[in-house]
Amino acid sequence: MIREILVYPNKKLKLISKAVTSFDGGLHDLLDDMYETMCASNGVGLASIQVGVDMRVLIINIPIEVAEGEHDQPKENTIEMINPTILFKDGSELFQEGCLSIPGVYEEIERANHIKVDYYDRFGTKQTIEDESFLAIAIQHEIDHLDGKVFIEKLSYIKRKKFEKEWKRKLKEG
Repeated sequence: MIREILVYPNKKLKLISKAVTSFDGGLHDLLDDMYETMCASNGVGLASIQVGVDMRVLIINIPIEVAEGEHDQPKENTIEMINPTILFKDGSELFQEGCLSIPGVYEEIERANHIKVDYYDRFGTKQTIEDESFLAIAIQHEIDHLDGKVFIEKLSYIKRKKFEKEWKRKLKEG
């Protein structure tokens, strides 16, 4: 089922998500709905708070090119992270990020380019992932959502003020 994605400045996006304690059918349904919602919105990742559920759950599925200009996101390639914890991060990289909760906005954001994360899969099995690519950036972006933060909060004061002014105007018009 495709769920509605909350749009900034919805106050729920500021909530700090709660740890998952039950790896049951309800969690599995949420994960399946998140995958459908993310794909329907042409996203790469989605945190559960973005669909109004304040649990420490996120998914990421980096599209693969299947033909020139065509991409696919097979469900089996989806990384489902429950209760993720960053063990370490280092390095630095500027990357142009966007967000399903702030549609149409893309900004250069600085993040660590190397991370290692512990998390649980949908069945409660502990996993570890380490990455030094776009996946590392995406994981940090989605974990920020679980901590009540959106990527524009990483902008400089001047860029943030400019964004806020333009975003308010866009919301009024649309």
